[in-house]
Amino acid sequence: MASEHPLDALRFPLRAAGFVGLTFGMYGLLEVDTALSRAADREVVLHTWMRRYGRALLKLYGLDVRVGGLSGLFQGEPARGPAAGAEYYPGRDPVGVGRVFVMNHRSALDIMVTLAFFEATVVSRSDLAGWPVVGMAARRVGTLFVDRSSKRSGSAVVQAMCTALKRGRGVMVYPEGTTFSGDEVRPFRAGAFTAACRVGAQIVPVGLAYGGADSSYVDESFAAHMARVSRARRIPAAIEVGAPIATAGQNVDAVRDESHQAVQALVHRARARLASDI
Repeated sequence: MASEHPLDALRFPLRAAGFVGLTFGMYGLLEVDTALSRAADREVVLHTWMRRYGRALLKLYGLDVRVGGLSGLFQGEPARGPAAGAEYYPGRDPVGVGRVFVMNHRSALDIMVTLAFFEATVVSRSDLAGWPVVGMAARRVGTLFVDRSSKRSGSAVVQAMCTALKRGRGVMVYPEGTTFSGDEVRPFRAGAFTAACRVGAQIVPVGLAYGGADSSYVDESFAAHMARVSRARRIPAAIEVGAPIATAGQNVDAVRDESHQAVQALVHRARARLASDI
């Protein structure tokens, strides 16, 4: 095994400092921009800064993301706000209902990818709300928190998703429920699909794969995970976005199964895209 370059060990503290600086700096700019904007424009302002923040984090952590499935997305559907002129999937469908994005979950880095490419509120584990810096940012952008061990919390989040979707807000869900390693997509939990079917929201399947060193967040603390992935100079990744799945009048289990199959196929496509670029 090649010896570790001296700079590798320095990347974690440098990137951690950069993360804190970016988070507080962009948080401040978001608040200024929000205060100067009309009330009707504040949702667009929020997602503009979420996209900027996500893409700044991708650069900070050396993520080189190949994207498939967004080209030509806006043909026949006018881009609005941050979607204009950018590879950024709008959170609402042409009639104004929010979309449910579902993606396999492999790393803490997944959040950065979500912010950079999808106009969506994230559904995340409840304890993240209390984390230093991360929790503050998550609360500000409207993250929906769920305690996976609580049926009451799960029901409340489904209701919150329904409300967000009816208001035209996109929601990103990692329906495996936690992070895993490898390209096998584990069984999906039903909550997001229940919300989508109640509202008639589109499901947009997304497949994600990382290349190079193992980026999976499994059996380690968050700090240890970020220290490990931060030492890499560059992390190749790929996402593939599939065709929207209609849910109006559909059975929840059938939609969940179709979505699972779609995400698995997209993960394989993302892996193939990585392999072809090596």
